[in-house]
Formats: sequence, C-alpha cells, structure tokens
Amino acid sequence: MAGKKVLFISGSFGLGHVTRDLVIASALRKQNPGIDISWIASEPASSLLSDAGERLLPEAKEWANENTTAENAAEGPKLNIVKMLFVIRDDWKNNVELFMKVTAKEKFDLVIGDETYEIIVALKKKPELKTMPFVMIYDFIGSYSMTKSPVDIFGNYYWNYFWSKDYHKPSPFVDMRLFVGELDDIPDAKFGFLLPERRAWASEKCTFAGYILRFDPKTYSDKTQIRAKLGYGEEPLIVCSIGGTAVGKEMLQLCAQSFPILKEKIPNLRMVLVCGPRLAPEAIKVHQDIDVKGYVPKLYEHFAASDLVIVQAGNTSTIELTALKKPFIYFPLKDHYEQIVHVSHRLRRHNAGVFMDYSDTTPQSLADTIVQNLGKKVDYPNIPTDGAQKAAALISKLL
Repeated sequence: MAGKKVLFISGSFGLGHVTRDLVIASALRKQNPGIDISWIASEPASSLLSDAGERLLPEAKEWANENTTAENAAEGPKLNIVKMLFVIRDDWKNNVELFMKVTAKEKFDLVIGDETYEIIVALKKKPELKTMPFVMIYDFIGSYSMTKSPVDIFGNYYWNYFWSKDYHKPSPFVDMRLFVGELDDIPDAKFGFLLPERRAWASEKCTFAGYILRFDPKTYSDKTQIRAKLGYGEEPLIVCSIGGTAVGKEMLQLCAQSFPILKEKIPNLRMVLVCGPRLAPEAIKVHQDIDVKGYVPKLYEHFAASDLVIVQAGNTSTIELTALKKPFIYFPLKDHYEQIVHVSHRLRRHNAGVFMDYSDTTPQSLADTIVQNLGKKVDYPNIPTDGAQKAAALISKLL
C-alpha cells in the first residue's frame, strides 16, 4: 500500500468523532504500511490532530466550524438539530467548495468522511463530482422531529426523505457507509410516512464495524492504580463532563449546585467538573471544594478512576463508560434527537446509565440520584471493542 494517499475529513462537532477517527487511522496504518493520511477538521478537533502529529491540510483553517454553529443555535441545554440544518447551509456550501478544491489539487486514492453530510449530499446530487472511492462514517440513521413545530416536522420529513429515497437502487456516489455500532443500535422505526424502515435501510446500505474505543477497558480494571496515577485519593469521586463544545454548561452548573447537598451525606466527597476545550472554567460558579478543569486529555482515565460519572448523552463518552462498566447519569440535550432517541436507545439495549431530563431535575433530585448510584455495581454486558480493526480492514479493501 506504499504511496497510497488518503484524505480523512473529521466532521461534526465535539471531540468524540475525531478521537475514534484517530484510532481508525492508526489501525489503517498498521494494516497498510506506507499509506499517507492527510486531514481536514475544524477546532478543537484540528488541535487534537496536530498534537497527535497528524498532517493537517492548509485548507483545514477554512473548514466551517460546526461547533460555533451549534453553540450559536443552542438555547441553554437545548439544541434542535433539525432547526440547525436550516442555518448550516452556508457552512456546508463552503465545505463542499473546499472539498472540490482539495481533491482537484491533490489526487487521493480514498476519501473518508466522518459524518460529513455536506459531502455525501453534494455527491448524491452530482455524482460526477466523485473522482475517488468515498467512505461515509455514521453512528445514527435518520432524524426525528422533537417538537410539534411545522418547521421542525417538515424539515425532519424532508431530510429523512432525501436520506432514504431510492434505497433499493445502487448508490454510485458512496462506496461504503460504515456504521459505528451494531444493527440493533438503530431504532426499528420508519423514516416517516411511506418511507422505509431505518433498520432495513441500514441492513441493506451499511457495513457495521462495531464499537470503536481508544483504549482497552481491561487495562483500567484496577481503580486504585488509576487513581494513584492521576493523583486522586480514596475519597468517593464524581466526574462531570459536557464534552467538546460549550453547549450544555447548565448541566455542570446543576452538578455544582447539588454538591453542598451531597456533602451533608458524604463529607469526604470529591467532585470534578470538566469544561472541555470550548468552555472557560471560570464560566461555572462553583463551591470552593469543587475541582474545575478545562480540556482533559485521556478523559476516559478519569472515568475509570471515578465512582460515578455525569455526562451529556454523547455517543463516544457513553460507550466508553459502558465498556468501563461505570455507573453514570446522562442528560441528553433537549430536542437533540441523536442523544434523546439514538444514544438512549443504544444505552437501554445495554442496560447502561441512568437517563435524566435537565428540565425536570433539581439539585436535590440530582443529589438523590447520585447517592443511589454512587459506587453501584453495574451489570452491563461485555461489548465488542475491536471496531477500529474491523473498520480499517473494511476500508482497506477500497485501497
């Protein structure tokens, strides 16, 4: 495979996508020595790639940042993805033009896009733009209308119609749809009226890699050892994180408000709030005994050290917690169909995590739920964690 050139576009927002993309890239290099991988991504994913020693194309600086779009569209702990699609069209147009510019300038043997919907939409409308094999990575199938707003309902149906139409026909604009997860992770429901079943569509159109982790859960089974490495003591430990965007800082504030109540019952309790790369720690008002951190590399190690974790319903963080067999509470963003429907469906499959609705949760009710689950022994099933190797083997066939 020496000399083969791959363009990897790490799309979507947050850091969950780029972390799994790096694992896939590592597996690709092991299976295909000598391949040359170039990257396009926006901040904060681009910084993570740079820190990992990856080659970012100069055009990455011009790639539209969906994190900014999402943060501007959010209303506190609410983010309606369907409505966001109406305001993201200029970003998508920009990215498609950059994609065409890059692929015209430099000949690639393969392009991989992680949730690069703008690219697959452009190639579906104009298949002649496709000049090389193209792999599209998904971790959910189809959207849902989360409100009764006519705009929301119409936007959802239009998007699902475009997504699913002609699904029995060949798709020359994409060579592989790679789904991160298992077939049963897809809710067995229709895309919409007179539209196909999502699971049937995925069964016919997608190739399934399983779950992709950046670590081996077996190496983190000794909590005492991990705590010593990270500087934690023996005190009960809660880690709270909102992920790679600033959306949902209200969840961290709610955790902080529950802390004084918890301290009355658990005097030696330690709570750590992780703001991530796009939320300044000083933006959170906290009790003086709470640790507040910004971006934390290898956050999964802190998950492994904890007695309870509180997160949003991010796809990557929740599957990491499931693999680590940690008790956790998750707060899906309001009106965010991927977190409310898709991620929650998968977690119910694995009997993992405790769902809580931010709008129905008070500091007292959160504290009560924390006490019930702190250090609780969980019975999640073992999940396969060799998805990166499978994904790389599948992608390698196109090289």
